[in-house]
Amino acid sequence: MSAFSEQLLSLREQKKLSQKEAAKEIQIASRTYQYYEAGEREPQLSVLIRIARFYGVSLDYLAGLTDTP
Repeated sequence: MSAFSEQLLSLREQKKLSQKEAAKEIQIASRTYQYYEAGEREPQLSVLIRIARFYGVSLDYLAGLTDTP
């Protein structure tokens, strides 16, 4: 798993959301969200920004560059 997929999984679990619920909030397909968490795909910048805003974290945190959300 990549740092991004690990962070994404952790953030979703902290909010106690299903992948489907998280995907709906971020406005992406639930299968796409599953690919992100599995480390099979990486999002475009525009989606990455939506993910960061939804979870209230920085892009650096999502990328695993910092431990500070």
